[in-house]
Amino acid sequence: MPTILERIAEIENEMARTQRNKATANHFGVLKARLAKLRRELITPKGGGGATGEGFDVAKTGDARIGFIGFPSVGKSTLMTNLAGVYSEVADYEFTTLTTVPGVIRYKGAKIQLLDLPGIIEGAKDGKGRGRQVIAVARTCSLIFIVLDVLKPLEHKRVIERELEGFGIRLNKTPPNIAFKKKERGGINLTNVVAQSSLDLDGVKSILSEYRIHNADITLRCDATADDIIDIVEGNRSYIPCLYILNKIDQISIEELDIIYKIPHTVPISAQHKWNFDDLLEKMWSYLDLLRIYTKPKGQLPDYTAPVVLPSVKNTIEDFCNNIHKTIMKEFKHALVWGSSVKHNPQSVGKDHVLQDEDVVQIVKRV
Repeated sequence: MPTILERIAEIENEMARTQRNKATANHFGVLKARLAKLRRELITPKGGGGATGEGFDVAKTGDARIGFIGFPSVGKSTLMTNLAGVYSEVADYEFTTLTTVPGVIRYKGAKIQLLDLPGIIEGAKDGKGRGRQVIAVARTCSLIFIVLDVLKPLEHKRVIERELEGFGIRLNKTPPNIAFKKKERGGINLTNVVAQSSLDLDGVKSILSEYRIHNADITLRCDATADDIIDIVEGNRSYIPCLYILNKIDQISIEELDIIYKIPHTVPISAQHKWNFDDLLEKMWSYLDLLRIYTKPKGQLPDYTAPVVLPSVKNTIEDFCNNIHKTIMKEFKHALVWGSSVKHNPQSVGKDHVLQDEDVVQIVKRV
């Protein structure tokens, strides 16, 4: 019986041989669904999770976690050494970092954990090298830095993106706006809120039949593709923001640098000479999308030295209280807020009030 890797290779070969047109669109959807199922089996083998590999389990600390991913010897360790002051082993030969090296930086009051992950190699998603563990750690990050050598960025970028995509990590994307609900009977009901350019009922049915789903309600609120349907059914995709860091800009001309600056999601730097670190940290902060909320004890000035840092998706007074301590909500009466999220300073608000960056909050407890 062929192994999982052989079956993946067979499907990839068939996809490469098959012409893409309207007649083969449904067939392509089925092949992609089979591929996704095999990849899932590869990541989580039947019979439990299995060992993670020495040095890859790093406790999550701080307000956010950033993973450095790149090919061996592109300057990840040098960058992290200069950013965090942690000495990750640096050398001019390939594969120096063999385990995950954690470090921490403080920026704008937030404590941010940096992970220098071992160099990725082609075929990581198929279990080669230590790629599987590297990418498993990458899934837990709030932001990914893909470090590229400015002299050969595109070939490396394509390979890394392909490896991460194969593991269910979607870079700089949002989850597709698709409602999916299984039911006991009634067949497949497909509702299109917007016009679809590539999917129809037969295409959706053929993908779902691969997962043995024959009764479900699906609402497409975006122009969806077969990949979007597979992502929703699989349900284990990670949508993570990503910055492409082009290192070694000391080896290119000013004209080339001007062109690089126009590429989206990109920051050119020189890790060795510490060039353009300010821009890197600013972009990092904007992509992490964090809120700083300052506390104000009664009758005292606000504490601007140690903000409570919240992700922008958890931005209510209740989230703020739970971040400080879980028991606060039991005694919560209301909160006084100063800042851009209120009309009056201070304003009395309830637990569902949505906070904005650099608001000042005073909690009033029930007596």
